[in-house]
Amino acid sequence: MTVVLYFDTSALVKQYVLEPGSEEVANILGAASLAGSSTIARVELESALAKYVRMSALSLPDAKEIVSLFRFDWELLTQLEFGASIVALASDLVWQHSLRGFDAIHLATALKWQDAIIHPVTFATFDKNLWQAARDARLTPFPDNLSSFLAR
Repeated sequence: MTVVLYFDTSALVKQYVLEPGSEEVANILGAASLAGSSTIARVELESALAKYVRMSALSLPDAKEIVSLFRFDWELLTQLEFGASIVALASDLVWQHSLRGFDAIHLATALKWQDAIIHPVTFATFDKNLWQAARDARLTPFPDNLSSFLAR
């Protein structure tokens, strides 16, 4: 079975920072035939790491090491560019699902990718609103039971 996995940043960061859901993300990534994300995820992930440093949750040397690893791994992911058609769809999704801007970009990118590759896409996110929007928009949300992670 072909498993196509789309990462939003909340799921992607779990590959690099140990937090609830990290093990599950590693497991599904290991089972994926194809994994990708919007190109905005690169900036979002590095921004999240910088925030962890500002909050003293991560040392600067550790963050720099993670960034190096991430940049290497980034080249192995399918990097999905976004243009006018994704922005237009994202604008509609903002209204349909009450999403934030970049969350709508992630959802629109995954939907366009699913249409292009003609395979179901599993949408990995740990954001409650985005998880529900992905489900409502005919993607397979991951994890199956998001509430078990939100209660931690």
